[in-house]
Amino acid sequence: MLTILGSTSFGRRTNRRDALRVGTLGAFGLGLPTWLAHEQSTAAARTEGRSFGRAKRIIMLYLQGAASQFETWDPKPESPAEIRGPWGAIASSVPGTNIGERLPKMARFVDRVALIRSMNHQHNNHSNHYTLTGFPTIDFTSETNPRDERHHPFFGSVIDYLDDQRQPQAKLEVPRNIGLPFPYSENSPVFRRAGPYGAFLGTRYDPVWTEFDGKATKSVDRVSFFDQLNRVPVNDPFLGITPESRMIVSRAARLRDEVTLDRLNQRLSLLQQLDNEKRFLADSDAARNLDRFQAMAYSILTSERLRRALDVGLEPMAIREEYGMNLFGQAVLTGRRLLEADARIVSVFWDEYKVVNTGWDTHFDHESRLGDELLPGLDAALSSLLRDLEERGMLSDTLVMCLTEHGRTPKISEQSRGGGRDHWSQAYSILLAGGGIQPGIVVGASDRHGAFVQDRPVSPEDILSTMYHLIGISPDTTIPDRLQRPMRLVAGGSIVNELLA
Repeated sequence: MLTILGSTSFGRRTNRRDALRVGTLGAFGLGLPTWLAHEQSTAAARTEGRSFGRAKRIIMLYLQGAASQFETWDPKPESPAEIRGPWGAIASSVPGTNIGERLPKMARFVDRVALIRSMNHQHNNHSNHYTLTGFPTIDFTSETNPRDERHHPFFGSVIDYLDDQRQPQAKLEVPRNIGLPFPYSENSPVFRRAGPYGAFLGTRYDPVWTEFDGKATKSVDRVSFFDQLNRVPVNDPFLGITPESRMIVSRAARLRDEVTLDRLNQRLSLLQQLDNEKRFLADSDAARNLDRFQAMAYSILTSERLRRALDVGLEPMAIREEYGMNLFGQAVLTGRRLLEADARIVSVFWDEYKVVNTGWDTHFDHESRLGDELLPGLDAALSSLLRDLEERGMLSDTLVMCLTEHGRTPKISEQSRGGGRDHWSQAYSILLAGGGIQPGIVVGASDRHGAFVQDRPVSPEDILSTMYHLIGISPDTTIPDRLQRPMRLVAGGSIVNELLA
């Protein structure tokens, strides 16, 4: 049986109930009308501002759990110790712009990036879906249900869908929308988090996920809110991996081991002969899912370009070490290789692993986790990515987004095991670069304690609106939801013109 993205299996008959459950997009003809509306809105956008369509591709580095603004892009060295944290600030390549002192490699690249220090919103509990789609989730149960029918699609899924409308017969050797290093929140022991999914566009527009095929080299004791998870030893690949470790196409998108490519070709021929059997579904969304999954699965399995892009061992060891011999660093390097192989949207998630409240969710052991693993890992991978894209002449048309869902509390809590910062969405920071972004600037400011926005508030909707503009899609574009209502790509927000080159 051949499966792709864990959504649809070839080898079992798809029935009418499947078609109804998947949705009604295809049945109501979301093709040419949607694309014409998109073309009309983007034509208008071309006259509205600069940098429209400058980005040809996107790579997002997502710091799940919420990265602290104090130790990254908005340090407060003059604040009291319980606010500024264990470290100070260092000067960067932009005079007068300092960043956290544990990011010395990135300090040399600040003149290539834009820092946004005035991010804020009202959704204070891991608002991943909101950050990645522009639509706030309804409640906590929605945020922890990736397949909630109320959800809206991930921006990578939207771009993939609109590209598909423009080129419905495109034969892709490399999927447009790829997620690394493993399916989002797959290794969380408690929650399956919402965000990077196709939602009402259909599961066929979920990212194509890789899996981690390798071995961790380090172990650490992890702590969580759950009393039974107090100093649990974890072999964590985000701390280090062996040189032989790789990202591979998810098993959900590959053949069982006993099926060879010759047998796949025979099965493909048989499937082509069975068109009559599936004609009753020809106009349904389920059939479109099947068709796209079939084509994508076959492309993935036979693509030499994709195979080589994923083989990070083809890189010199010195380059691999510069990115960091850990799961995040090697995933970012693999992401750069995928961009070179013509992937359109690559998303690299620094996710929690085996124990909840890990990743960048530093309620516990804030200082040791930031100092020993999180900040050094981010510093190495992000600086190496920016250098490589610049040296390859790709930075000018590649949008780099280093996002997180909120920030951390201004005051470090000593009540948490090992000390920690809790959730804080009133003021936090993100980084953008390349692809039409004005380099070397800071947008907005927080107050002297990093607690509230003091100047130029920016929302996740604003960032997504700006991203769509840069990739050449008007934020005013609408796509039909499950009830055929025209739905704007983001709930609100506007383009942040200060960010545009």
